[in-house]
Amino acid sequence: MLAAVFNGVGDIRVERVADPRIESPTDAVVRISAAGVCGSDLWYYRGSDPIDPGARLGHEFVGVVEEIGTEVTGLRPGDRVVAPFSYSDGTCPTCRNGLPTSCSLGGFWGGDASPGGAQAEAIRVPFADANLVRLPDTGGSATDLVPYLALADVLPTALHAVTAGEVGPGSSVTIVGDGPVALATVVCALRQGAEQVLVLGHHPQRLALAEKFGATSTALSPDDAEAVTELVRRELGDRSSTAVDCVGTQSSVDSALAAVRDGGVFGYVGLPITGARVTLLDVFDRNVSIRGGVAPARRYIPELLHDVIEGRIDPSPLFERLLPLSEVQAAYAAMDQRLAVKAAVLP
Repeated sequence: MLAAVFNGVGDIRVERVADPRIESPTDAVVRISAAGVCGSDLWYYRGSDPIDPGARLGHEFVGVVEEIGTEVTGLRPGDRVVAPFSYSDGTCPTCRNGLPTSCSLGGFWGGDASPGGAQAEAIRVPFADANLVRLPDTGGSATDLVPYLALADVLPTALHAVTAGEVGPGSSVTIVGDGPVALATVVCALRQGAEQVLVLGHHPQRLALAEKFGATSTALSPDDAEAVTELVRRELGDRSSTAVDCVGTQSSVDSALAAVRDGGVFGYVGLPITGARVTLLDVFDRNVSIRGGVAPARRYIPELLHDVIEGRIDPSPLFERLLPLSEVQAAYAAMDQRLAVKAAVLP
């Protein structure tokens, strides 16, 4: 089959690799209909997070079950499915406690070993019953599944951000960042009852999209923390009860801390690949709580799926570029150059 393979910084190629096969009775093989390019994928593309040439790429996918192992009971070939960005066994103590990303038998899609990356024609899914969630069968084309692709990562990460950030009715929320997760966090903050949602970003066209998603105000983010505090107070009347960092850089962390009021919650879901830090002295006198981390996406998918099916959430505007798998290099370039909020490839 064909799959996206990392060949070096800025060099993603489509190559022939071995077809996935059932290796355990709890496995399934999924024929991929659409796979997303994530902002975290760009760390490899840009060389910020080194990986070896030959590694397979992609951790967001929707598709159709093609084959199941003998112990898979909840799925049948032909089912349309979405998977979280990581896999888990669904039965260990951490899974039962709602943290499947810490499963000792789990892992993340991608790399140079099975089950491989999701930017491919097919993929092996370990512990299929625990990881695959059935989607409505509308009988449409692969592009009809693209909105559900947001359930693999972007929407669960956003819901984790506002859940960890204790957003509820009447909350005021400052979101630092204007990428896909930040924009999805607007949706999830409003879903949780937030009254004020301010988005701080660096790209006017993305801030305009944040307003379409329902942000009550947006602004170009100052680089100085003191200026951030002044801006937030001007826009919201006070610093916000929750501030969410959706980027993961030192600058974005500093901005979020400047935006949150004393006694509030600093939530973080941006991948801190460059080693962003918060010292306890930064929050001690202010009684600011720090909560967040990698999202346990599988935990959130069912409720978000219900909202998408019912039309209460429409993530489709996030996917501004749909390309065939053969043009995966162009999909990465479009996101790297800020030509698309989010790109997807369709095998």
